[in-house]
Amino acid sequence: MTRENTSFRAGFAVAMSAASLLLSFPAYAQGSGPSVPEPALSAGFRFAENSGEELFANICQGCHMSDGKGATGAGTYPSLAGNSNLEAGGYPVSIVVNGQRGMPPFGAMMSDDQVAAVVNYVRTHFGNRYLDAVTSEDVRAVRR
Repeated sequence: MTRENTSFRAGFAVAMSAASLLLSFPAYAQGSGPSVPEPALSAGFRFAENSGEELFANICQGCHMSDGKGATGAGTYPSLAGNSNLEAGGYPVSIVVNGQRGMPPFGAMMSDDQVAAVVNYVRTHFGNRYLDAVTSEDVRAVRR
């Protein structure tokens, strides 16, 4: 075997070991903490998620954060945690459907059931205890 072949094989073995280690890291990291499912991104213009939790995780938490406490930086993203504005179910429905200030309107990208699901999720999580559920009929009324 030539010196070049030996050098190539050694380099290749090191690269394969490093790649194997990097590929196994996500499985190791997932096993070391709470299991959180990977978000599935929607294909196309309409969101595919159906549960309020999935919709929040894949759409809302990018701005409102995973704990619902909002953020300040390039913009201000209001806290949904303990937010008394969520008491009247029509308010968050209108905001999700029509948008407001920096929040884009998601109404065209979500069905009535999806809007109701994410609004109900936000109204019953993050310290919010508004248990009067919003229905798809409530969402339909806001769209008119």
